[in-house]
Amino acid sequence: MPTKPELASSVILERDGHYLLVRRANPPSADMYAFPGGRAEPGETPAETALRELFEETGIKARDPLLFEIYDLPGKESEGRHFLLSVFRAEADADAVAVASDDAAGLGWFTPEEIFALPIPDSVRECVERLSGTGANAATSGDGLETAANSGLMKS
Repeated sequence: MPTKPELASSVILERDGHYLLVRRANPPSADMYAFPGGRAEPGETPAETALRELFEETGIKARDPLLFEIYDLPGKESEGRHFLLSVFRAEADADAVAVASDDAAGLGWFTPEEIFALPIPDSVRECVERLSGTGANAATSGDGLETAANSGLMKS
């Protein structure tokens, strides 16, 4: 019997062609770089989860979350745990300083080329490819990763 996925959200912050990534200290995806994010708390909307996790991991307060993509991660990227990941784009003050905290072992602002050289989940690669217009197929997911756009979760 399929298990009900855990709800999680992450936030894409971009400044001058650089994207904020945190290095995960804990599973899933320990020691990989990813957008700041994590599991939902009871009663939170996906957008609330995204903004809370960004603040907890980086100290940055963001605003105006806009849903960018939804990923069904049945276990490959999440060490056997099934997640439904909502990825948001958001705005933050240009002078906001990111400081790694909570379960972020480190963080940085990276160009797409730098990101592709880091250990990252497929979902991060796909988002950065779409945002930066890089990759062989920047409009759709690669490596068989199911996204909301190609899974029927979102209507065109």
